[in-house]
Amino acid sequence: MYVVETHDLIKRYGQDIALDHVNVNIEEGKIIGLLGPNGAGKSTFINTISSIIPYDSGHVQLFGKDMRKHLKALKKYIGIVPQELSVYYDISAYDNVSFFASLFGFRGNELKEQVKQAMMFTNLWDRRKDKPKKFSGGMKRRLNIACAIAHRPRLIIMDEPTVGVDPQSRNHILESVRYLNQQGTTIIYTTHYMEEVEALCHHVEIMDKGKIIVGGTLHQLKNMISDDHTIQIELSASNYTLVEAIKKIGGIKEVTMDHHILTIISQHKNIEAIVATVQASGGSIEGIHMKQSSLEDVFLTLTGRTLRD
Repeated sequence: MYVVETHDLIKRYGQDIALDHVNVNIEEGKIIGLLGPNGAGKSTFINTISSIIPYDSGHVQLFGKDMRKHLKALKKYIGIVPQELSVYYDISAYDNVSFFASLFGFRGNELKEQVKQAMMFTNLWDRRKDKPKKFSGGMKRRLNIACAIAHRPRLIIMDEPTVGVDPQSRNHILESVRYLNQQGTTIIYTTHYMEEVEALCHHVEIMDKGKIIVGGTLHQLKNMISDDHTIQIELSASNYTLVEAIKKIGGIKEVTMDHHILTIISQHKNIEAIVATVQASGGSIEGIHMKQSSLEDVFLTLTGRTLRD
């Protein structure tokens, strides 16, 4: 069963098209990574399928039902963890979770039990009486999650849930995502951290310029560039003129410079020509590393940009 199905989904803002005939099928019980550079359309997509913003044309089905026709009934199956914190700072953490759960009809002892379970799951039960303004960034993120899951949704949309958190909170959030999925929850997960996608996701959709440009399992995506090689050259100093010079070498697909690290994706092991070009430009090589294709390599190859651009 597909939890989310979109057919030729289009969303415009004036003359700009934010979603351009997006077709996605999200299978029940999976963790789906939704990736793309800033401005690719990720937020518009998740806001559309969660009914926060309307779409212009196309079709959206949630749990096999037309979203527009059955929106009221479908909302109870969806939990949203927004990128921007959605909590009330001047009431207790407990009251925050209780408020959001009550929006879905929970009352009395059932409401209390749902709030307790959500707060224990996010490891916040001992701080339930405290106000979020006293919390660390990681604790606020965990409270954000507690508010989103207290009504036991079947689909959870997580928009960069680990931004700005400490390593301990990040690990807790990632483990929480795995556990929710093991209980049968379908999760759409957006992030700028490739290692999180590789650790969590069963399937990945990559967006750019309002379109889904490719989708598949991690193995399938990496196989797309299996003939490519990633070469990292550590220089003694940054030399941005090298980027254009190396792009002229045959078989080069992408070149980036990050501080003094030169990263090259090439169709051939043309290391000799690359080294010669570096040396001819006066660059001093501190080290050379070859590495296997990663999800970030796939992303860079397909979009020509890193996630943080």
